[in-house]
Amino acid sequence: MQRTLFWLAAGLWIGCGRSGGGTARDGTSSGITSGGGGSMSQGNGTDSSGTGSSGTGSSGTGSSGAGAGASSGGAGGGAPQPAGAPLVYVGGHEGIFVFRLDEADGALSPVQGPLDAEMNPTFLAVDPARRLLFAVNELGEVDGELSGAVSAFQIRPEDGTLAFINRASSKGQGPAHLATDRSGRFVLVANYGGGTAAVLPVGQDGALGQAVDEASFGRRSRSHHAVTDPANRFAFVTNLGLNTIAQLTFDAATGRMEPGDPPALSLPTGTTPRHLDFHPSGRFAYVINERSGSITTLSYDPERGTLSAVATVSTLPDGVSAEENACAEVQVAPSGKFVYGSNRGHDSIAIFAVAPDRGTLTPAGHAPTQGKTPRHFQLSPTGKLMLVANQDSNNIVAFRVDEATGALEPTGRVTEVPAPTYVGIVAPPAR
Repeated sequence: MQRTLFWLAAGLWIGCGRSGGGTARDGTSSGITSGGGGSMSQGNGTDSSGTGSSGTGSSGTGSSGAGAGASSGGAGGGAPQPAGAPLVYVGGHEGIFVFRLDEADGALSPVQGPLDAEMNPTFLAVDPARRLLFAVNELGEVDGELSGAVSAFQIRPEDGTLAFINRASSKGQGPAHLATDRSGRFVLVANYGGGTAAVLPVGQDGALGQAVDEASFGRRSRSHHAVTDPANRFAFVTNLGLNTIAQLTFDAATGRMEPGDPPALSLPTGTTPRHLDFHPSGRFAYVINERSGSITTLSYDPERGTLSAVATVSTLPDGVSAEENACAEVQVAPSGKFVYGSNRGHDSIAIFAVAPDRGTLTPAGHAPTQGKTPRHFQLSPTGKLMLVANQDSNNIVAFRVDEATGALEPTGRVTEVPAPTYVGIVAPPAR
């Protein structure tokens, strides 16, 4: 097994500032943020599962400027990858890191980082044009407002490094997830601690404006995921604490949302829906359920913007209890033939084959993640490679994907990164 250490310019590896064991996030950090707007006081936002869905954090005084954070060269990462190689962006409690990816075996060569560590950038999203990156700032208070924030960065076309643009309120505490709409004109953010979802406009220069709309579901809702449908006509927000998926109309011209008909899909008590992904066909979606250790197949009506539960399968092998496990991420393979879900506790990726007619899932095995607490994972655009972010063992592990069976095989490449909570594979932006 080949391991890569992420070395900083000073020549020292950053150790993880979090204790292991899958406990609730405690994102306390301090320091100077580049491009920030003022002093930050301690945030809050608890995780009902106790495995890391929201968090607390405090940070130091912000200072303005572009190009947040320190840049790290290629030291410690093996042979530098060519400029045309895909980029990998990693978010977490210790900041944002940038790598180049060797698609042959998943080796990562460090390019930049850490950035914006004191702002707790635990989840990232890249716009469809691959020119902008957005990060949640999972805090409870920013600039005197009881809210987290969203940060915008330019992706420099020459090397994929990030330059800070600006920051805007997420309109709720403890933002846990964000995504751009399908046009890239808006960012949708789900606020776990605040129980809200907001829509922020993206300017011509990539700067975020103040929210144009906000939906509130109550603090008990534990809103965890916000996304638009493939046609960009409807939006969906998973509310873990309410066991619902909110269904909203979405105006792609203005970013405004309205309750759908019905306004939510209700799931059985204790389901705890966390993240959702659409099938490439647009006919189905899949929601991973954090505490119940399962994935639910949803049929989708694209005309009405409504989801319907079809069937639910366990993410765990027979005989393994869900009580000491918490699911995290779900993704559909680009081929549409397989669905993957991560288990924190069992520390595995569950693999399912998709029935093409109904979208239902058949278990196809489990792959140990070679680390602890797989908070997030990402399939490459070709579907031939997967990177898994193991939060509590401080590493990202590469797997080859068997396109016929969906099985995962470790490539032997392991990159050590402090407390990764998000990993994204991105083709380089056009120059």
